[in-house]
Amino acid sequence: MKIAAVVLAGGEGRRMGGRDKGLLPLAGRPLVEWVLAALAAQTRPPDWVTISANRNLDAYRRYNVPVLSDAPPRGLGPLGGIHTALAATDADALLVLPCDVPVLPDDLVARLADALADEQAAVAHAGTAIQPSICLVRRSAADALAGRLQRRELKLRDWLASLAAVPAVFPADAFANLNTPEALAAFGKDQPSP
Repeated sequence: MKIAAVVLAGGEGRRMGGRDKGLLPLAGRPLVEWVLAALAAQTRPPDWVTISANRNLDAYRRYNVPVLSDAPPRGLGPLGGIHTALAATDADALLVLPCDVPVLPDDLVARLADALADEQAAVAHAGTAIQPSICLVRRSAADALAGRLQRRELKLRDWLASLAAVPAVFPADAFANLNTPEALAAFGKDQPSP
């Protein structure tokens, strides 16, 4: 199965005071750089990687992967970025990752792919908590996603539920989501400098 990956960095960063989360530093490196490095270190790396961004495009392009902006209309949240990435790939499935989870299990892609099997989607569970922004979806789900976007049904969790996403279970502490200044500062204290 051919797998593509998209790192979602197109949000408005409301919890970060409007700052572009993917470019915020953690131990001297932007968060998006941490995610890209974690993808490259996977036991089964994706076949193709892209970044979904709607501002600071030149800064994201320096990572030498395609940078995709949401197709109009804008303001569709993560589902807009996922839809654009699904349209841009010929892979069988798309791995979706947020830019604010800098450390990933080395077997993330492999475990999600195993869970996906013949299903439409697999989603990471940290213990029993769903991590909707860490999922693997089949490209064939793009048409149904387009319909949801037209109806402005924009919750990622609801879309995954409509696909009957199967869980891929990870340890409860597998994913540190750094989506607030406080979380970023606290996590940064424990990380080595690059």
